[in-house]
Amino acid sequence: MGYNDEIKIFNGIVKGNEKVLKDFYERNFTVINSFIIKNSGTERDSEDIFQDALIILYQKLKSNSLVINCSIHTYFYGVCKNMWRTRLRKKSRISYCNDIVDDLKLEDNTDIIKEIEQSEREKLFRKHFVNLNCKCKQILSLFLEGKSMREIGLITGHSEGYVRKKKFESKKQLLEMIEKDSLFSELMFISKPVAISKEVS
Repeated sequence: MGYNDEIKIFNGIVKGNEKVLKDFYERNFTVINSFIIKNSGTERDSEDIFQDALIILYQKLKSNSLVINCSIHTYFYGVCKNMWRTRLRKKSRISYCNDIVDDLKLEDNTDIIKEIEQSEREKLFRKHFVNLNCKCKQILSLFLEGKSMREIGLITGHSEGYVRKKKFESKKQLLEMIEKDSLFSELMFISKPVAISKEVS
């Protein structure tokens, strides 16, 4: 693939060009899906990882912060692999915690704080989700219900390509609204570990 071909892909992703997004999906999804399924995932996991990685790629292109020394396809595959490995590690920790949680008696309010944080994140999501247009809300709602791209296409009367493009645009729009909310900054601050120094009076 030549330099000009990659520039076309970059521009197409930034502009949300349906043909470019479809071609990019067809070129990359099979190998990503194969990797994820071989590593304890499902096709739905692959779709989810692909879309999330595409948003990351879009954000880097939009901010001119993308620096790569390989083809865009190799780079994108690497992003998807790293995202899936991170998700597997999180799942592993959650599974381990679930196995031993009944034997633990916490002496502080860590669990309560986490519940509050989760509640605030859900509230932030719902607050901006309702501001999406009807088509975006319908597609994202069906996806969250576990429907595949093909099933969503049949329900909405659109092609898989259109559904995939619309889901990408909807998630991108929702993320942009959330990131502009002051509550998002507060939650990001809360979730960061804080080092406390002891002062001698």
